[in-house]
Amino acid sequence: MKIVPYPHPALRTKAEPVKAIDKDLHLLVGRMFELMYEHEGLGLAAPQVAQGVQVLVMNFTGSSKNPDTECVAINPVILESKGSVEDREGCLSFPGLFQRVRRAKQVKVQAYNLKGELYEMTCSDLIARIWQHEIDHLNGMLFIDKMSMLAKLAAKPEIEAFKADFDKALRKGDYPPGIAPKF
Repeated sequence: MKIVPYPHPALRTKAEPVKAIDKDLHLLVGRMFELMYEHEGLGLAAPQVAQGVQVLVMNFTGSSKNPDTECVAINPVILESKGSVEDREGCLSFPGLFQRVRRAKQVKVQAYNLKGELYEMTCSDLIARIWQHEIDHLNGMLFIDKMSMLAKLAAKPEIEAFKADFDKALRKGDYPPGIAPKF
């Protein structure tokens, strides 16, 4: 399992709700945390590892040395959002690309944990941004979709390079046959 780069089609596919919390889901979550830390991320959504289920892993400090700040979200939803703030954002499926993106300043979210318990969290600033970014992944939405026109223009050469690299990987056979991104 690896983090898939843009424009892998899994990144544009709407994830299905999790119906059962089983051993396979626990293994998926464990591997997602490993990949997130390996790539120095704050969050990772299942579609980013080509898994079409509504699962997120996050650590708001980004450090595996702080497991008490780890968060698993199964079938998460944003219940409320307030305010608006623009800040710098990146994504593990777009390594090295950072642009300013406008998001809600505060969100109230609801999700299930790995024990199947429903929980709610109200958060703001960076933590709210992480939640919104990762939940967008579950809906096939990417941070490049949220960029301003100016940010999109600035990022265009990098986005084109991601497309070219992915096309090269397809031709090399790094992905199964039949995977073709929709631009």
